[in-house]
Amino acid sequence: MPTHFSFHAKSGTIGLVALLLGGCASFSPDGGLEAVSAATQERTGESVQRIRNDADGNTVDTTVDQLLDKPLTAENAVRIALLNNKGLQASLAELGIAESDLVQAGRLRNPSLSFGRLRKGEDVEIERSILFDLVGLLTIPVRSNIERSRFEQAKLQAASDAVKLAADTRRAYVTAVAAQQSALYMEQVKESAEAGAELAHGMAKAGNWSRLDTARQQAFYADATAQLARARHQATASREQLTRLLGLSGNRPAFQLPDRLPDLPAAPSEGADMESQAMQQRLDVQMAKRSTEATASALGLTKATGFINVLHAGYVNKSETGQARANGYEIELELPLFDWSGAKTVKAEALYMQSVHRTADIAMRARSQVREAYSAYRTSYDLARHYRDEIVPLRKKISEEMLLRYNGMLISVFELLADARAQAASVNAAIDAQRDFWLADADLHTAISGSGGNASDLRGAATPVESNAH
Repeated sequence: MPTHFSFHAKSGTIGLVALLLGGCASFSPDGGLEAVSAATQERTGESVQRIRNDADGNTVDTTVDQLLDKPLTAENAVRIALLNNKGLQASLAELGIAESDLVQAGRLRNPSLSFGRLRKGEDVEIERSILFDLVGLLTIPVRSNIERSRFEQAKLQAASDAVKLAADTRRAYVTAVAAQQSALYMEQVKESAEAGAELAHGMAKAGNWSRLDTARQQAFYADATAQLARARHQATASREQLTRLLGLSGNRPAFQLPDRLPDLPAAPSEGADMESQAMQQRLDVQMAKRSTEATASALGLTKATGFINVLHAGYVNKSETGQARANGYEIELELPLFDWSGAKTVKAEALYMQSVHRTADIAMRARSQVREAYSAYRTSYDLARHYRDEIVPLRKKISEEMLLRYNGMLISVFELLADARAQAASVNAAIDAQRDFWLADADLHTAISGSGGNASDLRGAATPVESNAH
């Protein structure tokens, strides 16, 4: 029979402790969104918003429609994506999951209730008990700290997803505008090639043009037609990629892109202290540090509960026919006869060292990515400026001289058409160089304050297509 004692005071104490701990663990008013929005706005200039109900959805729809009523800018594209992208909304929902785990960790686990009834002839024996998890009660502060660290890490992850979405949207916007601009220039090349092919065909019929030169003009026209088809598809594909990032469906009005990319800045950014900025601002570095701290806390908990893993204590009530009711307490303890939890401790220590080395690796990669991104940024800026200030003006000057010679009957119309095609191709190459700069600019910002990701790659300008016919 269990030892008899007055359980009312003890059960009241446990209940009071559970009540106090349960009252301390509660949900925050914003669910962690304010911290995520602040981190995102600091890095992108735009905030985020969770869509919790139909009213929030209607507000977002109204804002998006207003932004789509005018030509889309890079800033508005980022704003729409952060408000309307459903993948980001799914990421923000993780905040609620992490906060729920935090609140749950701050509360005492539910007690277990048992009831037994035995009958032997006319005698009936009834046994009742209620058990509380004492180890869970004692480790609430440790478990709460672990879940709090994980909640903070969830905030960083959500902010990282938002910053990455903003960077991807900016890249897609630049690519879409450049592809649209390139398609327009390829139409000019195709029209020039078509005019040359028709003229060559007519002169060949009159016997004033060789079959070889005629075939060359026709081949150039066929190649220009194929390149125009590719350019138009690229413009469509780039636009659809931007549409997906903006979270727009088919019932939305079609957004209007500007006719050309923005001009280059007057001077490039300097690369001083970018590595140190990345160490302070990069979200993946901060997440790695948080993960290491959480692992360290979990290691402490594993050592603390290594021997006593399950300990329940509670009230027992037993009644038997013809006997006075018996009251007492019961302690349930898991005996580590087969598992001494040494493996758990070793595993926790290995996980901690793994987290430490992973954090160091992420920091090293972040520094390298910043250096690489800045090299691409400066190189693409210099190339774009070279096309703007040297190559395109020289091509324009050549075209002016070719036109003077044509007016003086010093060159043929085919030479003039070939020069026009070369000039259009040079302008198209300048568009590619300008696009590469704005892509490198987005990559550099991501490398410093986001989570890196995109490898800095200069695609290279298109090679001017020229005809061999003169």
